[in-house]
Amino acid sequence: MARKKLKAPKAARQASKPERIDAALSTALMANRENRAIRVLGLAGEAADQPPLIGLSMVTIGAGALLRQPRLLRAGLRMLASELVATGIKAAVKRHVNRTRPHKMRKDGRYSLHADSKGSKNEGPWNSFPSGHTAGAVAVSRAAAREYPQGLPAAHLASGLVAAIQLPLGKHFASDVVAGAVIGWASEALVNAAARALSVRFERSRETE
Repeated sequence: MARKKLKAPKAARQASKPERIDAALSTALMANRENRAIRVLGLAGEAADQPPLIGLSMVTIGAGALLRQPRLLRAGLRMLASELVATGIKAAVKRHVNRTRPHKMRKDGRYSLHADSKGSKNEGPWNSFPSGHTAGAVAVSRAAAREYPQGLPAAHLASGLVAAIQLPLGKHFASDVVAGAVIGWASEALVNAAARALSVRFERSRETE
């Protein structure tokens, strides 16, 4: 017997073209949501949530200090700063953009995307945009790679997997993930620019002593 083709709810099919593409892609990918491999990858992806990433950053800072490895210490500081900036930007956007999460859309047959100038509906099922996990994963992985550039391919792979798994799990739409990646990239770039400015200022102060 052929499997019945799943469709996005009517509200999503009548939205803008990018939203229709988002909804159709998510609906198709969520057909595999209960797959064991998807569930396992989803659990692994939770390592990119805010508390684990902050914890990893703190452990890296501690290890660098205890082992007297400045490079490792700098990596940890970069990771922590990048994660905090990404979290702040992500949270600010979520407060003012209400979007139904894909799994909620599939379960209830409802879909909505609209701005909330008052930031009144800060609830998980309605805060799909942007992807915080993706933002954090990209920010932290790029921060670590600043000090250990040889690890950049692995960093890209890890953050890419975190981003990709959000779709079949129904946690985020594709555009949520893209927005999260942009936030993560921009956050780390801001931290790197600040670190370079501080380094230049420090070197100049040493020269004038």
